[in-house]
Amino acid sequence: MATPLELFRQTGALLDGHFLLRSGLHSRQFFQCALLLQHTQIAAEVCAQLADKVRSLGVQRVISPALGGLIVGHEVARSLGLPHIFAEKEENRLVLRRGFEINPGDRFLVVEDVVTRGGRVQETLEIVRSRGGVVEGIAAIVDRSGGNLPDFGCPFFSLVKLNVETFDPANLPPDLAGTTAIKPGSK
Repeated sequence: MATPLELFRQTGALLDGHFLLRSGLHSRQFFQCALLLQHTQIAAEVCAQLADKVRSLGVQRVISPALGGLIVGHEVARSLGLPHIFAEKEENRLVLRRGFEINPGDRFLVVEDVVTRGGRVQETLEIVRSRGGVVEGIAAIVDRSGGNLPDFGCPFFSLVKLNVETFDPANLPPDLAGTTAIKPGSK
């Protein structure tokens, strides 16, 4: 099987251009995981690889932030034989809805598709921990942070680690400054 990065390229899920990321930063590259994950067999294989990296953690449940982490979280949970729940946006913050519960002592894995700064991961961690749950680890298909993620207080795993350049909107390089940024991901 091709590497995850090769699969991103083969499925047209690694985009080049001028992108506005959810974090507010700008970038020349964008990982549109939905284009990769629409291929169910590829999704199953990639997420099984991610599940294999975290299998030894001994978690009881998987949680992911919607929308990007939904399919990844579900497929990783399926590969691990565990239940999966998700947090979703309400008034621009992640919340737990739909009758999902977290009990004190429940041991979780947080799963996301792509991480740049870890904002949605941090929100998901706070949801679990505020209810007495324990986060044993975090897993993402792509870590595009270049090693600049915050300390989440638990191990972080990914299939692809890249240092994708990001830029503050007030300090764009000339090739991006003259173009309009698009926001292909979830808002």
